[in-house]
This record gives sequence, C-alpha cells and structure tokens, in this order.
Amino acid sequence: MKTIEREMRGIPYFLLKEYLQELGGTLTAENEVRGEGWTVQLEKMEPFRLGSLSVGQTRLRMEIREDVYDDFMARFAMKTLRAGA
Repeated sequence: MKTIEREMRGIPYFLLKEYLQELGGTLTAENEVRGEGWTVQLEKMEPFRLGSLSVGQTRLRMEIREDVYDDFMARFAMKTLRAGA
C-alpha cells in the first residue's frame, strides 16, 4: 500500500467526492470514499488567502494498493486537471 497526502486548491470539497465516486468509489463516511484497492479520506481546510482572493482547500489522504496505483493516479490526475492562463 502506498500512502499519499496531497493538498488541493480550487476544486470544491463536494466536487472531489463526486470525482472519486465517478472513479468507481463508494462514499463510506462523510469524508471517506473507497474503491477497489484504494481509500481516500478528505478533510476541508481553511481557505487559502492571497490578498482579497480566497480559494477553498482540501487535504486528501490516499491509501492505494501497488497494483492499482498507476491506473488510479492517472485517472485521478485527468479528473482534477485544470487549465489556465
């Protein structure tokens, strides 16, 4: 099992939960989504502030089996990819 902690900005907490469910996970608690070979715990954080700008943040703790790691991370990266100028 690999454990990864990541802080994500700019993607709402509720939307991250939806993305994880679209990747095959099931909501097992208010802040936990489990899929085949992986579990992600989500934690709302204080918004990131830069001057008057405020951006939501979520901390993810992902536990992923070695045999599904590459596939899961690739699919998760595509779901959370954001383009900007």
